[in-house]
Amino acid sequence: MGHVDPERLNRLLGDPSLAWLVDRVRRRMERGQPLVGSVTRNTATGAERDAVARLFGRPPRAGRGVSVSLNELDGLLRRSGIHAGGLAAAVVDLTGGVVVVADVTAAEARGWADAFAQASAVCSGRPSIEQWLERVRTSGLAKRLAGGSFETGRELLDGVAAVVAALPVSPGESLAAFAARVCGRAHALDDGSPLGRLALGAARALAGLEPAGPGESATEARREAWAAVGVLCDELSSTVLTLGLPGGGSATGRVLAAAFEYREPVWLTLRQLVRTPVQWRVDDVSSVLVVENPSVIALAADRLGPRCPPLVCTNGQPRAATMVLLRALAAAGVELRHHGDFDWSGITIGNLLHRLLPIEPWQFDRESYLHAVRNHSHTALLTGAPVTASWDPELECAMRTAGCQVEEELVASELLELLADG
Repeated sequence: MGHVDPERLNRLLGDPSLAWLVDRVRRRMERGQPLVGSVTRNTATGAERDAVARLFGRPPRAGRGVSVSLNELDGLLRRSGIHAGGLAAAVVDLTGGVVVVADVTAAEARGWADAFAQASAVCSGRPSIEQWLERVRTSGLAKRLAGGSFETGRELLDGVAAVVAALPVSPGESLAAFAARVCGRAHALDDGSPLGRLALGAARALAGLEPAGPGESATEARREAWAAVGVLCDELSSTVLTLGLPGGGSATGRVLAAAFEYREPVWLTLRQLVRTPVQWRVDDVSSVLVVENPSVIALAADRLGPRCPPLVCTNGQPRAATMVLLRALAAAGVELRHHGDFDWSGITIGNLLHRLLPIEPWQFDRESYLHAVRNHSHTALLTGAPVTASWDPELECAMRTAGCQVEEELVASELLELLADG
């Protein structure tokens, strides 16, 4: 670098009245711009104008602004022996090393490209997961989850690549066992962890499912997404109540067959539906009625017995097991119909089912509601915020006008008569 006179350099450019000049030069260096031309301070103080005049040994100029030629200043530093390296080297000695933003940006871009490399290779050729990974890239999600570090991001995305390469799982496997086998840690894919969040997004993309929407349980949507690719979360706590579904050759099918023989209700777990699923056929079951309340299932078993058509109960908000079963039936071409409580919660559940499934209402519209209100004098008061039924917008108006809630149990006998009549 050559000779440097630190004392004279500090006296020359270390003057507080020249701090703006040093800052301007440093910013140019950070942007990778050459130190040529002039820099101007349009509203300089008297002290700042005097400092520039002393810098070059000239009398102060009139006016509020002041201008400094960077070429001239560079030559001054070199000729005077204050700093043989010139202006750029002098500013580094005064203020510390300068990082060129463009260089940092380029290095970061290379680092993130490398971080995504393995995941991109694993997702290649699978359009749904390729599109998801591109959204992760362009939205900056991976960068945020990695705290901005592409080294951490590479570790995170390599974990995602391992997960995607291992999906789907057949037969089903618990999330903890899958995480231990694929990621080396049983809790690596826990809900809320950075890898768990990205891996869940990948599972949804592979299964063609969306995140939880309005009125949908985020927990159950997460279970369903993992179950759709053969990974089980709380596989025994998520259940669905059924009646009259025909059985089959799998373990779950044999459970259903035994219940079908005696027309007894049976609870199926998420584990059964994923590990040993039934291969549904329209020849065996052409339509299924989805109801909201277990008491309706019990009453149907008591009153209709072998005459009862297949029923599935959501038991309030549908859980993952319910959605896995209904999606499998719909995929096989089985017609799905739905009835629930005539209250705002029941309408919310109906909207969820109609948004996620090819399903039709059954005795669950404006006319059916008004008929129930006319024929039942002991209805409860309708409370809560109104909800529009996606399948029948006029139903909301009728319910607000009548102000009555009609629980499914109240009309269960009439529903069963209709079912018995086919």
